Amino acid sequence: MRDLFDSFWRAAAYCLHPRVLLWSLLPLALCGGLVALLGWAYWEGTVATVRSTLEQWALVAALLQWLDSIGANALRTLLAPLIVVALSVPVVMVLTLLLVAFFVTPAVVRLVAARRFPGLQRRQGAPWWQSLLWPLACTAAALLALGLSVPLWFVPPLVLVVPPLIWGWLTYRVMGFDVLSAHATPQEYRFVMRARRWPLLAMGVVCGYLGALPSLLWAASAATLILAPLLAVVSVWLYTIVFVFASCWFAHFALAELQRLRDAEATATAVNEGATP
Repeated sequence: MRDLFDSFWRAAAYCLHPRVLLWSLLPLALCGGLVALLGWAYWEGTVATVRSTLEQWALVAALLQWLDSIGANALRTLLAPLIVVALSVPVVMVLTLLLVAFFVTPAVVRLVAARRFPGLQRRQGAPWWQSLLWPLACTAAALLALGLSVPLWFVPPLVLVVPPLIWGWLTYRVMGFDVLSAHATPQEYRFVMRARRWPLLAMGVVCGYLGALPSLLWAASAATLILAPLLAVVSVWLYTIVFVFASCWFAHFALAELQRLRDAEATATAVNEGATP
């Protein structure tokens, strides 16, 4: 627990490092620019398409007529934008996580290793193709789990638990791999991930809840849907901050565990050699 909190505060401090702030601009520019462009070009058309599709469904049309009959015209107007936002937020969140994992995490690991663990040898346990495919495979699994869990979201307590747990698992698997892939051998990676499974998963869940906070922007008021393209860019900025913090946190914790493992192995080897006649 002490190592968990120690790495937490170190990660918070590293997020203010000029290099880390500079590196975080790349995923922000790429994802934020893409979201802003797509929002400007397709927001109104997409909302109109969703609205017309909903009106063609008999059950939804009956629901809309009932809303009109009770004077809830505002809810009828907001239904289509809400659906577009609900479908877009997970995609934006995943894209931001992958961009941070590909562009920021390796640089953060190099910075942490150089400043805290200069003697930690880079054993390059994972080839480049595995570093590329592993985050994509974990993302596909998380999106599948997210889709299958949608019925649980209609149970009030579970909607506050299930999505952050899935995002937490995704963060734990992606960040844990990216942080250790350059320094750990496959055996060392499996040992650290297995021996420290629960602290690493807890870190991922905390980051999952932090990543869910930007979604509260959409729940603040119905008026936020009018500014949806702008708020989407703000959400990307917040997601970037959260995932950059996650990179720093996992780097400090996992590299410290790897250093401790190698120190223990070196000590055991020295003892065995000393005991050999």
